[in-house]
Amino acid sequence: MPALLDRVCALPVLDQYRRTVVPLARGRVLEVGFGTGLNLPYYAVDRVEHLWGLDPGLEMQGRALARIAESGLDVQLIGCSGEEIPMQTDSIDTVLVTYTLCSIPDVTQALGEMRRVIKPGGRLLFSEHGLAPEPGVQGWQHRLTPPWRAIAGGCHLNRDVPKMLRESGFRIDRLEQGYFPGMAGWFKPLAFNSWGVATPQ
Repeated sequence: MPALLDRVCALPVLDQYRRTVVPLARGRVLEVGFGTGLNLPYYAVDRVEHLWGLDPGLEMQGRALARIAESGLDVQLIGCSGEEIPMQTDSIDTVLVTYTLCSIPDVTQALGEMRRVIKPGGRLLFSEHGLAPEPGVQGWQHRLTPPWRAIAGGCHLNRDVPKMLRESGFRIDRLEQGYFPGMAGWFKPLAFNSWGVATPQ
């Protein structure tokens, strides 16, 4: 599964979204769902004081360590899930999540933890696939999510990303949405993406 997830998340179609949100990270950064470190090439090294990479998948750390060594960043890996972040309240300038909220079992708890650790004036950067706007596509997303979860590491196709953020106490300051280029025509249920910037209220 780690190798498969690494290949899927490394698809070139996702690069444009990583290039948009990851360079906005600054200061003390917590990346939730660090995985194998696919976001590392997109950080602005001169703007990041320290990076904590949180992920329960310890089996992925081998791949992550190789990328860390090439990144030029000061990185510390934390082997746990987003529902219980072992960091002090108001201690983080930037939380980053990319293609992670879909698979966290208790995503509401995890977003609450992210909100807790962000400093006043800090930000949450996100790029996540999720619920599409069209009812017909939504129907397929709801039907496909149970079998998809079983084969894709718990990934949900039907989570409403902006709604989850707002209900967890975030204000969305910037939101862009759309289908992955080249995928809207053949697999819409997997291809609707939301990306942007949010701040705790």
